[in-house]
Amino acid sequence: MEQIIQQVINGISLGSIYALIALGYTMVYGIINLINFAHGDIYMIGAYIGFALTTFFKLNFLSSLIISMLLCSILGVLIEKVAYKPVRNSTRIAALITAISVSLFLEYGMMYFVKPETRTFPELLPDKKIHIFNTNAVLDFKNLSIIVITISLMLILQYVIYKTKIGKAMRAVSLDSDAAQLMGINIDKTISSTFAIGSALAGAAGVLVGVYYNSINPLMGVLPGLKAFVAAVIGGIGVIPGAVFGGFFLGITETVISAAGGSLYKDAVAFAILIIVLLVRPNGLLGKNIKEKV
Repeated sequence: MEQIIQQVINGISLGSIYALIALGYTMVYGIINLINFAHGDIYMIGAYIGFALTTFFKLNFLSSLIISMLLCSILGVLIEKVAYKPVRNSTRIAALITAISVSLFLEYGMMYFVKPETRTFPELLPDKKIHIFNTNAVLDFKNLSIIVITISLMLILQYVIYKTKIGKAMRAVSLDSDAAQLMGINIDKTISSTFAIGSALAGAAGVLVGVYYNSINPLMGVLPGLKAFVAAVIGGIGVIPGAVFGGFFLGITETVISAAGGSLYKDAVAFAILIIVLLVRPNGLLGKNIKEKV
């Protein structure tokens, strides 16, 4: 029982990271039907921004987190304006190739400036441990911080989506962009806001990963970015609760598999689950069946 509790705690922490990244994927897809493969690299840049702020400017964890989110949101808007807006009305394959190109540009551009070596993230959080129910299962301060920050950001996101003017505009554009434009909604501003919010969440995930694993590198966004995409598809891409569910589900699944001695196969299992879900429910576990009129 202690082992189960411990693995669930670790899985929730890992799933929190996947969920934060997956939210950016699902928001962008829900608005403009684009799979932003550069999203995982924004998460990587967020980690490097946090590293620079804490190492060279000696800022604390919370300040670094907030500034990283702000800078990543600006980066996300710039990428949308420069790379995605010109191909918005082009074919799906053109937008997809553009997203992959932006991803490679960010990865190897960052590698050029910071070199490919792995950097050690400074210790920002105290090494405190809490024993769960007087057992050997431990909830350390890093896990607790990741879970609390992730839940807080998700609650803020829900408030923005359902209680603010820009959130209502995002939901309207997601439902019918042409009708939303006829009602006076600024489509460009709404799409930019979506990229800003999604990129800010990815930046937060980058800082949290740096604090949790204590190491970062220019290619660190590749696999977590793919895993977060898998999580978004499993939950139902375009559906915000689905991205959260998929992130936690994938994180707990991977942790359980690793604990059972299958750490070498956890990536294969993640993609196998994706294939099974797509075969059984092509729209994801929480996705809705949408019928197209001919």
